[in-house]
Amino acid sequence: MLVEKNVPLQFSNTFGIMAKALALVRIAGEEDVAAVLADPDLQVLPKFVLGGGSNIVITGDVKPLVLKVEIKGKKLVGETAKAWIVEAGAGENWHDIVSWTVHKGYPGLENLALIPGTVGGSPVQNIGAYGVELQDRFESLDAIDLTTGKSFTLNAAQCAFGYRDSVFKHSSTGPNGLGLAGKALITRVRFALPKAWKAVLGYADIEKKMAQSPSVVPDALQIYEWICEIRKAKLPDPKVIGNAGSFFKNPTVTPEQCADIIQREPKIVHYHLDDGSVKLAAGWLIDACGWKGKTIGNAGVYERQALVLVNRGGTVNPVTGGEVMTLAKAIQTSVYERFGILLEPEPVVV
Repeated sequence: MLVEKNVPLQFSNTFGIMAKALALVRIAGEEDVAAVLADPDLQVLPKFVLGGGSNIVITGDVKPLVLKVEIKGKKLVGETAKAWIVEAGAGENWHDIVSWTVHKGYPGLENLALIPGTVGGSPVQNIGAYGVELQDRFESLDAIDLTTGKSFTLNAAQCAFGYRDSVFKHSSTGPNGLGLAGKALITRVRFALPKAWKAVLGYADIEKKMAQSPSVVPDALQIYEWICEIRKAKLPDPKVIGNAGSFFKNPTVTPEQCADIIQREPKIVHYHLDDGSVKLAAGWLIDACGWKGKTIGNAGVYERQALVLVNRGGTVNPVTGGEVMTLAKAIQTSVYERFGILLEPEPVVV
């Protein structure tokens, strides 16, 4: 086992923030976790699990021991009458897995194309886009307890999925606390991909694509290609412009709250949910407050999508985590003062 010291993390987080891991171990399999936990000097250290770095804002050098997850592999591991069960290593690139499943004829993940990050991060965040969330296609995952070293498996109910939320984002409280934040490292994730597949449509961008090709009855591959085109047109490629994707969660409000806002802002973009609540488009709220294209230091709001904060300084003079969070807090203040809604950031602040 190699413990790397003072490892640059600028290219291990999609914002491109310059920082170092004081100590880092690359995890290519369960045996690497076992080696860390068997080492008397390492087992006592606080630990930070790093995947694709697509959902973090680093505000300084990372002092906990960084466990860089690089577990690979993808395969069909089984099937039921209703679904194909596909398994992928936690270190696999998320979009690569989406592309592989769709092209192999296992549909269901196509709406989640081009979301940055790794497979291991997908259940932590319960990633979602264009009407599909990870929990809709989730079967189970394997993980390792970073205290005991024991492996365990969780099903969907045990992951406690919520909107951009899971058991992995909460700290446990008390001896019987169920939160797993900082306590577990995901090694593999399995997806249940439906044999009776049905296209998930209903978003304006997808409906525009449908209108442009009225004779096309879209299959999973067509949906995948449309989603890729939509995201490339609206969102910056982290390899070109550093960013962490959607920076704020879309807030949910009661129908009464929504009606009150509509009276003042008739054009507000909103979606009615099955539970009766209403989801508001955070990007629209931010844009309405005049933030699109604005900057603070080297942190900016993307010109084409106000929900995305970007690194204006590139790789030479990169944005700092402090600049990102200063901009984020200024946006929160503006939106709260105008709409009475406090936006909640998606990324984890390190």
